Amino acid sequence: MSAPVILIVDDEPQILRALEPSLRGAGYEVATATTAAEAHTQAASRLPDLVLPDGSGIDVCRELRRWYEAPVIVLSAVGEERLKIQALDAGADDYVTKPFSVDELLARLRAALRRSVPDGSPVIEIGELTVDLERHLVSKGGAIVSLTPHEFAFLSLLARNQGKLLTHSAILQAVWGPAYGDESHYLHVYASQLRRKLEPDPRRPRYLLTEPGAGYRLVNPESRTVGES
Repeated sequence: MSAPVILIVDDEPQILRALEPSLRGAGYEVATATTAAEAHTQAASRLPDLVLPDGSGIDVCRELRRWYEAPVIVLSAVGEERLKIQALDAGADDYVTKPFSVDELLARLRAALRRSVPDGSPVIEIGELTVDLERHLVSKGGAIVSLTPHEFAFLSLLARNQGKLLTHSAILQAVWGPAYGDESHYLHVYASQLRRKLEPDPRRPRYLLTEPGAGYRLVNPESRTVGES
């Protein structure tokens, strides 16, 4: 199994230079971002196991929480209780005030990762579908399904949030970036492509469901209730 991926979001280069080697030395893979837009793009493409945004990234945390369920630990130079509460209300799992020791941060990371992934499995099974997040592979009934990078990003996002309604804007921002926030026609095209590849009958989808005017959700057809469409 590959090492957990940690995404650091900070606009201060010295913070990135200080944290990246420490985390790599502790056995983590590291991705970095300096802007909110870059953070969402990295989160969608790398599917990190944990995100470390700086204190000014509370809005980043709030937006990520619309579709991303892995731990978020906010790092900030400000220790005011009011800002800690704002970070937690925005969906952060923990809050570390600068300056902090690397040992303390690593302990917080280990604790958050233990709570978030009890079995550590990178494979999600939904009915006959299997989504391997680590190997970027999808199979249906044991047969490999060929997906484009954007199709896989779209499907894996839904798979990690199985059963949860993800809005058009949340999906677009996560998969294509903030510049595509109003381009809902992208989703219609990619949803149709996924259905042709994954559904027994694309005209009557059982896995990838549309919530009219709202978004999409991925469900296990074997666990749906009678009368659900």
